[in-house]
Amino acid sequence: MASIRSFEYKIIKKFFTKEELAILQPYCDNQLSSFTQFPNDPQSFSPAWYNDELMNTMLGNKESLISKYSGLDVVRTYAYWRYYVYGAYLDSHMDRPACEISLTACIKKYDDWPITMKGTDYELEEGDGVVYLGCVLPHSRPGIYKGEGMAQVFMHYVDKNGPFTHHAYDDFNKKSGYLCQASDQDNKIIKQERKKYA
Repeated sequence: MASIRSFEYKIIKKFFTKEELAILQPYCDNQLSSFTQFPNDPQSFSPAWYNDELMNTMLGNKESLISKYSGLDVVRTYAYWRYYVYGAYLDSHMDRPACEISLTACIKKYDDWPITMKGTDYELEEGDGVVYLGCVLPHSRPGIYKGEGMAQVFMHYVDKNGPFTHHAYDDFNKKSGYLCQASDQDNKIIKQERKKYA
């Protein structure tokens, strides 16, 4: 497998098949309609669902595809999905070690709102995704979302041959209700890696 230094991000057209979208889209609609109070994601002012059974299933099903596109032998950590609402934002940020190799994919949208990777905007159509180095590559969305709604899934993995293998299956192995966080050693490695992509 390639070194992590040879990969930054890749756009994947039709990451989800039409058949997969035919399951995912009504599922997300049903989840939205069944909640009276949404679990809020403070990172983006939008409802989000962590440890969702269907998204966890997709996380495992797509593991080999993520390995193919990233050039790395990956193992899953966790997944969640978010429904961007009017007024949502996503400031430039980098993620924790469990997001070493990340994928975000558009499940359903009513309007456009691109994702920004290294200063370039990419509009993902329904089914499209982008795989990227989540904890070293800044990513965001421009401005404030003023649309009707957008369902987006996030799937996270670590390199089996990398420094963060202890974060594998992190959402499944969480303790005391907290996700596995970065150790001092993790932060040291991330700091070194981020310098290479600055």
